[in-house]
Amino acid sequence: MKQKTLQQPFELYVADMEDWQARPLVYHFFEIVQILDGEGVRLVNDNRFPYSKGSIFLFTPLDCRGFEMQKPTRFCSIRFSEVFLSKCKSAQDRERITQWLRQLEHIFYHHNRFERVLIKQPADCQMISSIIGNMVQEYESKQSFYQENLQHFITLVLNILARHVADGIPSKAAEPQAEPLINRMLLHVHENINKPENLRIAYLAKEFNLSATYVGEYFRKLTGESLQQYIMQYKMQLVQHRLANSALTVSQIAQELGFSDESHLNRQFRKHTGGVGPLEYRKNAKQTKTANEMLRP
Repeated sequence: MKQKTLQQPFELYVADMEDWQARPLVYHFFEIVQILDGEGVRLVNDNRFPYSKGSIFLFTPLDCRGFEMQKPTRFCSIRFSEVFLSKCKSAQDRERITQWLRQLEHIFYHHNRFERVLIKQPADCQMISSIIGNMVQEYESKQSFYQENLQHFITLVLNILARHVADGIPSKAAEPQAEPLINRMLLHVHENINKPENLRIAYLAKEFNLSATYVGEYFRKLTGESLQQYIMQYKMQLVQHRLANSALTVSQIAQELGFSDESHLNRQFRKHTGGVGPLEYRKNAKQTKTANEMLRP
């Protein structure tokens, strides 16, 4: 599967999709897409969702995304990395943004994998469209403080989207069958990826009312891989994203994602990448970004 990185912390453009080929890619950045005209099918992590004029999508880093166009399609794409949203002036604001991004990361990953995010209120659709229109104007004019304004615009859009996602997640008081068990298990894994004690078989068995001997069998049957394989694969994807798009040290990433220490992360990362260490991976990612920037017109 081909991958794509962001050449700048923030990119915005309006384009036609007439030449789009069926070639889903794994992108390493956040992206908001608004369909301005046309019809087709959105591909997200092997799921297929129809789109039409006015459809709004949010993609997170590591989503595999693509489109199958049925009618000529014009769209607005807003792409940004954690680096862009983390350019806050105070440490408190940076911490707030970091935690907020982590929450969005697992919430939207869950919904992009199993269902689409629906904006149910017409007023919210109109608000998002208006905000995106203002972002286009602000980005093209590039007047004083335009980057700060773009940050605020993105925050507003994501808050509206997150509100609709949160409304669709059943509370613990809801009926156990409100959504498939495997969906709730995967969301639990994402939410607790930095808490190894909450990912143990005994904990999961108690949390989801399953026999401890059945947890692993059930997970493999529904996902095609073992629980431990899934957890480590997801962690490695997050490590790659942190290395490519943040200034966190390897030690800080290890601590954040629940590795016992930096050496443990190093060993697992080399297994995942076929021998490439974290520092070498970060160096290669930076070189790739630099080369892409030099090739830009």
